[in-house]
Amino acid sequence: MQQINIADAAQHVNEEVKIGVWLTDKRSSGKIAFLQLRDGTAYFQGVVSKNQVSDEVFELAKKLRQETSFYVTGVIHQDKRSHFGYEIEISNLELVGESADFPITPKEHGIEFLLDHRHLWLRSRRPFAIMKIRDEMIRATYNFFHQEGFVKFDAPILTGTAPEGTTELFSTDYFDNEAFLSQSGQLYEEVGAMAFDKVYSFGPTFRAEKSKTRRHLTEFWMIEPEMAFMHQEESLQIQERYIAFLVQAVLDNCQYELKLLERDPEILKRYTQTPYPRISYDEAIKLCQKGGINIQWGDDFGAPEETYISDQFDQPVFVLNYPKTIKPFYMKTDPTRDDLYICADLLAPEGYGEIIGGSEREADYEKLKAEMVRQGLSLTDYDWYLDLRKYGSVPHSGFGLGLERALTWICHLDHLREAIPFPRMINRLRP
Repeated sequence: MQQINIADAAQHVNEEVKIGVWLTDKRSSGKIAFLQLRDGTAYFQGVVSKNQVSDEVFELAKKLRQETSFYVTGVIHQDKRSHFGYEIEISNLELVGESADFPITPKEHGIEFLLDHRHLWLRSRRPFAIMKIRDEMIRATYNFFHQEGFVKFDAPILTGTAPEGTTELFSTDYFDNEAFLSQSGQLYEEVGAMAFDKVYSFGPTFRAEKSKTRRHLTEFWMIEPEMAFMHQEESLQIQERYIAFLVQAVLDNCQYELKLLERDPEILKRYTQTPYPRISYDEAIKLCQKGGINIQWGDDFGAPEETYISDQFDQPVFVLNYPKTIKPFYMKTDPTRDDLYICADLLAPEGYGEIIGGSEREADYEKLKAEMVRQGLSLTDYDWYLDLRKYGSVPHSGFGLGLERALTWICHLDHLREAIPFPRMINRLRP
């Protein structure tokens, strides 16, 4: 008899198997017990019939408590009524670890209670499905950039400078110096691009912004590609191919998880079609004003503006070329407009806002140096970054995608905190 996972049930229909499981819920009558089971790969139902098992096994089935662990032995059958499509007719149970008074019951709980018990909440169907889709997106990310000829190039988490010149950084003592937790690996990815042509980093980043919106975390994961000998339009094409690749990977490999989340795959299919629409910042401002939003040229877009803009399109939409006053120093100036950078944000549809920010980088040493002086940045702190423009500078572009923001959109979640195993927010550092 073979020991399998629930996820393998389709390959063992009408076979007797053994599975290690936990109990999520149960109901029983005088002659039959229905056990809701999970094993970390999927959820399905086990059926214990009194006339098919020993008295000891049936009594054990009736006494099992939520999250007790045990082995089940039985025959796999198809069950078209369930999300999963299969169930097990149980012939034997072997107790492994008892559980009593599990705090998260099938009833409704408040979000703060669930976050306080996040270490246990992750066993539930909804976070299970989200984390499985997150895993698929991570796997697809590596596959995509490998196919596109990128080299994974790891940026440091401890840095001595602020990549975007802001003060919203977590600082720490670093021997006799001050160091910061990285808010972006981009500057280091530019180093990598000059050595390996096309690179990307994928790691944690940290923002000390005191925001409580549903779109912000203080710790999150970023994918940051950087490409030498590349202008903005070529970068946009890579970005839309990447997003379409991620969505298709979820559609191909996470149908069960999408069902658990009640996410319509037909909606997601729209996002696999490229190219995505493009509008300028100027056009986006006019679009918002026409829609009755009080915004002026030079203002940055907040959540209401991003939502309104994205609602005008059925696909993700690029907003191109923002004013210099609201973007970081390293971007290339638009050759036709001295007040604009050559940059783009990709706004997700369905009201989810920015998921990618990118730009063509300033490749001219003197222009970059002048911009840094204008913004009051220390040339000594950034001397290594300026070196990239002294020794064989080339046109280059890059972008950053926030994994949790993209996952929140693809799963159609209410809050970014659902998209990471242990969310870190200004009021939460536990568990």
